[in-house]
Amino acid sequence: MRGRAAALGAGTVLNALSTGVGSAFAIDIETSATVELDDSGRVTGTVAEDDGADTGLIERCVELAVEAYGGSDVSGGTVRTESDVPMAAGLKSSSAAANATVLATADAVGVDPAPVEACRLGVRAARDVGVTVTGAFDDASASMLGGVTVTDNREDELLARDEVAWDVLVWTPDERAYSADADVERCANVAPMAELVADLALEGRYAEAMTVNGLAFSAALGFSPDPAVEAMPHAAGVSLSGTGPSVVAVGERGALDRVRSRWSERGGRTWRTTTRTDGAHIL
Repeated sequence: MRGRAAALGAGTVLNALSTGVGSAFAIDIETSATVELDDSGRVTGTVAEDDGADTGLIERCVELAVEAYGGSDVSGGTVRTESDVPMAAGLKSSSAAANATVLATADAVGVDPAPVEACRLGVRAARDVGVTVTGAFDDASASMLGGVTVTDNREDELLARDEVAWDVLVWTPDERAYSADADVERCANVAPMAELVADLALEGRYAEAMTVNGLAFSAALGFSPDPAVEAMPHAAGVSLSGTGPSVVAVGERGALDRVRSRWSERGGRTWRTTTRTDGAHIL
């Protein structure tokens, strides 16, 4: 009983920490998961990029997916993830790993699950193991469905999904930031700006929304707004992604090349990708 699947990383339009409403868009980086089920009574996980990484999330995803999709003769198994999505960088590595693992487990038991319900299983697992404050249904839905999504994370409700076609520039500094460590109280202080961002996103003004989000949450989470300010004359939109530290800019390739020349002087890694609309998939 073996299954494989892949899910996408994503960038932020609206951070859900202030109000519970969030928005994210899928980008062309992937995490894949391979699941093998057995009757061992125990689920064990490994992360290809880091032997010492916490595997509680992907292990819980296997457990919940087996419960949801059947396999009464299954009591354990293994899960291994491989990823292009940098961990703890604000690019939804946990959501991608969870989605890929849930789909791979479904594949192992011969089920083709409804994407939104599969996404909710991964969100439940993330809450169970404490890797998220909001439940991250916004991030998980973008990773699972592709395109850009707007969600109410308090109800795990999909408010909107749309397709965008942007070139994307990402600056990822060497530092790392974990979502579960974010200062929720400070983020609550920028709730009026988050409500404005939600209104813009629900009007389809995603690029403008992400720029407002980026300035507000950079201030709330203690990150410099300088990379975003450098990008504003050229990018359609730019934001701190998730709880950082990555910054993402979207727009046309030629314009983003000018941003890239500035960001490359900052150290860390500056790299180009694109949006994706196809979402997670069984391999």
